[in-house]
Amino acid sequence: MSREDSEMADDKAAAILAALGGADNIVEIEPCITRLRCELEDGSLVDEKALKALGAHGVMRQGSVVQVVVGPEADTIASDIEDLL
Repeated sequence: MSREDSEMADDKAAAILAALGGADNIVEIEPCITRLRCELEDGSLVDEKALKALGAHGVMRQGSVVQVVVGPEADTIASDIEDLL
């Protein structure tokens, strides 16, 4: 991955993190094949429109757990977000 690609990935991870309500809202985040499984402090802080604008194919909520469908890059995005926490 080039430096430019790496910076774009970091920017995307930061934007997704913000759309999930910020670092303080994340209890746990893990990749699950094509999804980001996120346990959150407050699910109402999630900005679904922003997530979809960032390329999410869908957002599913179940209590304090939100799953964001991002495709095969879920592992990379989760790792990049963890680096920001």
